[in-house]
Amino acid sequence: MATTMRAAAAGVLLLALSALAGVALAEDPYLFFEWKVTYGTKSLMGVPQKVILINGEFPGPRINCTSNNNIVVNVFNELDQPLLFHWHGMQQRKDSWMDGLIGTQCPIMPGTNFTYQWQAKDQIGSFFYFPSIGMQRAAGGYGPITIMSRNLIPVPFDPPADDHVVLIGDWYTKDHAVMAKLLDAGRSIGRPAGVIINGKGGKEAADPPMFTVEAGKAYRFRVCNAGIKASLNFRIQGHDMKVVEMDGSHTVQDMYDSVDVHVGHCVSVLVDADQKPGDYFMVASTRFVHDEKSVSAVIRYAGSNTPPAPNVPGPPAGWAWSINQWRSFRWNLTASAARPNPQGSYHYGQINITRTIKLSVSRGHIDGKLRYGFNGISHVDADTPFKLAEYFNVTDGVFKYNQMTDEPPAVNGPLQLVPNIITAEYRTFIEIVFENPEKSLDSFHLNGYAFFAVGMGPGKWSPELRKTYNLLDAVSRHAIQVYPRSWTAIMLTFDNAGMWNLRSNIWERHYLGEQLYISVTSPERSARDEYNMPEKSLRCGKVVGLPLPPPYNPAR
Repeated sequence: MATTMRAAAAGVLLLALSALAGVALAEDPYLFFEWKVTYGTKSLMGVPQKVILINGEFPGPRINCTSNNNIVVNVFNELDQPLLFHWHGMQQRKDSWMDGLIGTQCPIMPGTNFTYQWQAKDQIGSFFYFPSIGMQRAAGGYGPITIMSRNLIPVPFDPPADDHVVLIGDWYTKDHAVMAKLLDAGRSIGRPAGVIINGKGGKEAADPPMFTVEAGKAYRFRVCNAGIKASLNFRIQGHDMKVVEMDGSHTVQDMYDSVDVHVGHCVSVLVDADQKPGDYFMVASTRFVHDEKSVSAVIRYAGSNTPPAPNVPGPPAGWAWSINQWRSFRWNLTASAARPNPQGSYHYGQINITRTIKLSVSRGHIDGKLRYGFNGISHVDADTPFKLAEYFNVTDGVFKYNQMTDEPPAVNGPLQLVPNIITAEYRTFIEIVFENPEKSLDSFHLNGYAFFAVGMGPGKWSPELRKTYNLLDAVSRHAIQVYPRSWTAIMLTFDNAGMWNLRSNIWERHYLGEQLYISVTSPERSARDEYNMPEKSLRCGKVVGLPLPPPYNPAR
């Protein structure tokens, strides 16, 4: 995958204090990108269709950086629709202004540009970005984010011979605007036409070979499901995979012959090129559906002219295999992540829960049209982003806080169609339980945070099920699946002030209201806890022309 980047180390001063004191960093490096976002025509499923391109590419450019780098992306919107980019998995510490969702940021209008600036603060791992408005994500426009550890931070495996990105996802041949109109009319977008890998489908994915390896060497593959609906099983013909990282956390390094990757999730695997030289298929297949779709790319051993064997093992069957695999994933307690201290030095299982929020997926019809939500509330966006309305203290007429309760309604009534914004007290440790009563799997993501997915099981959740929680080494991550008619529990400390989206990664459900925003405000009103709104921020709705509020108190 091409990496188009204008990178410069700006304002970086290294002061050599002494051999013992090491190196002091005056300012973290800056990486600069300039993106021209356009439509282009591609035939990923053999049918010409309109695809969102960045600098003429799909997938878009790789943002390859190091922990704490500052990322500056100047986006020129040459589409015929408003545009925002969301940096999926980036915690945007103290900075929900740059999160790139319609609830926190005014859109970049056609024919204009906007410059994002954010920091990969205290993060490592594999992530991706995507256009977040409407159903644009179904038209492409996504690309990888890879964050390396700083030189002084040990990594729990030897450097691989190469580091590859593998973006897999389902793909529809319907135009994204047509998909939005279908949903607006109360109809379904249906099932995907197929699966793509690094922007290629069908025969194009397998010819020419996508990756070349050398016998006897190890390679890292960062696999992300950037699709909009289907869980995918990923495997490499004839090769086992060692899982080493998941959604930004180092994991216990176990071996797998295939890995389920749900929508919005990323996993890194190490693969040894230890087989007989030849060509081997890399396969991604849909899970939990009757009409299975697959895509195959080719990994070639250098110098090989032996085609892949035709007998490619299929994906595993059933839900139980997938659930058991999830239970096998463990946090690597002794490995360092973005900081020198071991991941396991944070003992989340010893922190008292201060609040439990139980979110049950709601489905119903409003004016004969299908909607989704949580606890009887189906979210709708407003003309004024919620974060801006809150910052300028003009929430009247835009939204009301806490219209959703922490418990699902005892009796399922009609859905309410309102902005769903709840509050969370700053620096409190909260348990969130998802219940999915639907017949299909759901996948959830929380912006601004990593959380511990401590438990899941069939049926409905009850407090007695806490005794089944993993309170020692659950993987810290930003996305988690909830199996059909099942529950999943997560825990986290709400220590990142801002306005943060909690949503379904199943994009038609997200579009139809299965999301909410969590407002986390610091009582100190201090720049230590949250940045002031950048002066360059776009304005829209009720905040156009308003004077800036008093700034937050200086950080002390």
